[in-house]
Amino acid sequence: MLAQPRPNTAVNDEHLDLGRLGNFIGFRLRRIQNQLSSAFTGTSIEHGLRPGEFSALAVISANPGLSQAKLAREVGLDKSAAVAVVDDLERLHFAERQRSPGDRRRHALYTTAGGEAALEKMFSTLATVERDVLNVLGPHDLQILSGLLDRVYDSCFRK
Repeated sequence: MLAQPRPNTAVNDEHLDLGRLGNFIGFRLRRIQNQLSSAFTGTSIEHGLRPGEFSALAVISANPGLSQAKLAREVGLDKSAAVAVVDDLERLHFAERQRSPGDRRRHALYTTAGGEAALEKMFSTLATVERDVLNVLGPHDLQILSGLLDRVYDSCFRK
């Protein structure tokens, strides 16, 4: 049975009422992420990257020698999915596994020159996408938002 419209409620095409969904930060964050991601996806696809592989490559670049397990945790993948992501990054010659000097049982991850060049292009596009969307916030607001997001993210790992 279809839900009946509430009496005297006009639908505003600009700002729909989210109802109870508006009370959930996860939904609201995902909604924003979906918009930002759709504007960025074309650039990552041009480089042969599937969704999620860009962030994995960026985290590897920022943390040379990172283990696959830590990469999986940081980008929100299970360990087998992280292996597939690293396989793809190696196939594209964007990243490489090397035996960890401290523990020969694990691999350390590194970006290649090709991976760094691809990241430069993709980060440039990402900066444009975010600048166009976040221009409604001033520098102080962005700093507060960034701090709040970091606190929420950190709380995800304190379980």
